[in-house]
This record gives sequence, C-alpha cells and structure tokens, in this order.
Amino acid sequence: MEVNERVRVIIHGRVQGVFFRMETRRAARQFGATGWVRNLPDGTVEAVMEGPAETVESLLKWCNRGPRLARVDKLDINRESYTGEYDSFEVTY
Repeated sequence: MEVNERVRVIIHGRVQGVFFRMETRRAARQFGATGWVRNLPDGTVEAVMEGPAETVESLLKWCNRGPRLARVDKLDINRESYTGEYDSFEVTY
C-alpha cells in the first residue's frame, strides 16, 4: 500500500530572484507531487507538497539543491497530515 505524505518546507538562502518557484513547480510536476510554492517577505521560499512518500522525498532532495542560480542554506521541514486537497502543483502569491 502506498503511503502519502504532506510536508511544509521553508527554504533559506539565495532563493528569490533565481527562478526557484518556477523550477520547483517544474520539478514537482515531473515527480508527480501536488501543492504550491511561494515567496515569503523575509526572502525565504515556502512550499507545501503532497504525494507518495518517495515523491515528496525526491522533491525535498531537489529543494535542497534548487535551480542552478540558487544557493540553499537550509530547509526547515514540518511534516503534516496528508489531506489530498491539491490537484496540481502551482506557484502562489
């Protein structure tokens, strides 16, 4: 039986102005995760991702690197209860 996960992550580093949100959406869609990603006023990026555990873990691993121009210093990861509320992965504001 497939186990689904939900993770809320705050990504710290040089993660705004480097296409982090658009590339996260691309990676999430490639992996098959659902949820959203947005910039926060403090210069970090927040994402909520749901899907099969291996999918979410693959996307978290990707977020730890980010796109080519990004510099990821750390991830604050909060595991939450899976809701299944998303149909796709989108950039939100």
